Amino acid sequence: MEYLRRKADAQLERWHEDANRLPLLIKGARQVGKTETVRRFAKRHYDSLVEINFVEAPKFKKIVADGYGADAVVSAITRIDSALTFKDNRRTLIFFDEIQEFPDIATSLKFFAEDGRYDVICSGSLLGIHYKRISSISVGYKMDMDMRGLDFEEFLWARGYGDDLREELLSAMRNRTPLREATLSAAKGLFLDFCTLGGMPYIVRNYIERKSFEGSLQAQRRLVNDYRDDIRKYAEGMDQTRILNVFNHIPVQLSREQRKFQISKVAHGARFRDYRGCIEWLVDAGIVNQCHCLRQLELPLTGNCHEERYKLYLADTGLLISMLDREACDDVRVNRNLGIYKGGLYENIVAEALTKSGRSLYYWKRDDSSLEMDFFVRDESSIIPVEVKGGNDTAQSLRELIRSPKYPGITWGIKLADANIGYANDTLTMPWFCAFLLGDMLGRHDGVESMKWFEPPGTEG
Repeated sequence: MEYLRRKADAQLERWHEDANRLPLLIKGARQVGKTETVRRFAKRHYDSLVEINFVEAPKFKKIVADGYGADAVVSAITRIDSALTFKDNRRTLIFFDEIQEFPDIATSLKFFAEDGRYDVICSGSLLGIHYKRISSISVGYKMDMDMRGLDFEEFLWARGYGDDLREELLSAMRNRTPLREATLSAAKGLFLDFCTLGGMPYIVRNYIERKSFEGSLQAQRRLVNDYRDDIRKYAEGMDQTRILNVFNHIPVQLSREQRKFQISKVAHGARFRDYRGCIEWLVDAGIVNQCHCLRQLELPLTGNCHEERYKLYLADTGLLISMLDREACDDVRVNRNLGIYKGGLYENIVAEALTKSGRSLYYWKRDDSSLEMDFFVRDESSIIPVEVKGGNDTAQSLRELIRSPKYPGITWGIKLADANIGYANDTLTMPWFCAFLLGDMLGRHDGVESMKWFEPPGTEG
């Protein structure tokens, strides 16, 4: 099968260009393409790839029996499989895959970083609480990279589009000029296909090769069931049931007019303090995106949130659609009606796009009224409200925020709707499929980096 170009390719290239690169930990949900991306990267840059999958080959869990040092681990690997070859001077990439099955291997990252003869990449799915443990025992000796499913731009690449379409969209957004009708129609059709399929590379690749949606729904539902099985396998104790309850309840709660996630609806007597870790588990695993409720409409956004008020979205809208009841799922796939579920699908689509572009998610609701805003983004000096509409009706909440003297920091806003690009009444309207470009239009001011760099203790700079 043909490899699908990924934005992670460029991130790996930047990592490789750093002469002082540390071991890299790639975190992401099941089937987002981590393993395939690393293998392709290794073919371009290394004479030897030593790939160890702790799920498929549990015998390699014994490689730290004689210690965590680079020599001890390499010796143990070759004792278990003598066909594997190691070439120093960074000509070998050691790839530890599915490390959620064996988080102890993270202890060796310090020693590989100090040794410097080999490059090391670790990858894991549904790490959950194991990620905190892995981070604590390797802090200062690794770099982190999050990887998610394809975004809309990567889907366009898969469909054979170059950068021309992206640049046309971005130019129109920056200049606040309408798109050509041909561009608008084509992009909308592509976007509806993307929303239905989701961003899992395996599903998208089959769609490209078969030129049809054949088998896509069945594959999505298998993956959702795999998530449930993994939760049962990797979550601990009572958290298994609680995490499953939260995961299963997300589509239900997105169907309501008020989409703030209510723990009390998940199970009888459920309380936030008992479920806090469960939500963190799903977010850390890359399955769920959490949107925090702002306390005040002011900067900074980080730290300006109600701890117990939030919305939860599925990280992949295609998987969300597959989890809907049969009638709703058919309405989306047959009639291409994303307006089902009272706009919850549109919010999920935008949440997915913002998260994949490196933005954190925030919303706001005024305590003394029904005034609510779906999302907020920021530029260099101000916060910008984003209202998501299923059609192209008036964005009443957005208009009130802009006009009200109570919110002097808000001078304009963005409406994502079934519409062309245009600007009027201090509102920039644009079609939903432009959401993935908001970060490029506004500039990178969210404080979120796709790759985090850590210096070993005792170094400067």
